[in-house]
Amino acid sequence: MKKLWSGAALATCALTLAAGTARAEEAWKTVAEKPYVVKVRPRPGTEAKDVWAEGELAASAADVQAVLRDVAAYRHWMPYVKESRILKDLPDEGQLTYTRLDLPVVSARDYICNVVLESKLAEDGSGVFAQRWRAEPDAIPQRRRTVRIRLNEGSWRVEPRGEGKSHAVYRFTVDPAGSIPGFLARMGQKDAVEDTFRAVEKRARARAESRARAE
Repeated sequence: MKKLWSGAALATCALTLAAGTARAEEAWKTVAEKPYVVKVRPRPGTEAKDVWAEGELAASAADVQAVLRDVAAYRHWMPYVKESRILKDLPDEGQLTYTRLDLPVVSARDYICNVVLESKLAEDGSGVFAQRWRAEPDAIPQRRRTVRIRLNEGSWRVEPRGEGKSHAVYRFTVDPAGSIPGFLARMGQKDAVEDTFRAVEKRARARAESRARAE
């Protein structure tokens, strides 16, 4: 950003930023309200869209946290995930992760992400689980016959909502790269988000049921 030399310039800049913020807020478009609220907006300078989804899960925040942190198990339950693993543990419980997607119609995709743990639940289940991630596409060599996703960033925020319930906010921006049919891209804004929420909820509930049987 250029240096500002006068009060008038500073005021002009502030007004411009405020107007820009208002436009960004107005740019969100709600594409679904039930069972989860899903909003999208264009990501300037890219073909990608920012996605904001939130809703209630019939699973405890502690179980949801455990499920989302277990990246190596994603291949067993997360939609379209064919391969998932932790490449390296990072400081402060961060992770460098690898994921490969087997998608309908289009070529396989993969991505490497630096996952940062911002906060986690207390032992008694109170508090907030929050993590964010950003792609590190050049962390390992690209695989043959697989398209490397270079823009992939987002976050999860999960809070308790009483016994066996939680509220989740899932935000992400992904440029799928390569050639993607328009209908598939549009479907991904809503249907893929719902599939992900349902899969997380189902896995978290299964974890709780397994624990209850063992007690």
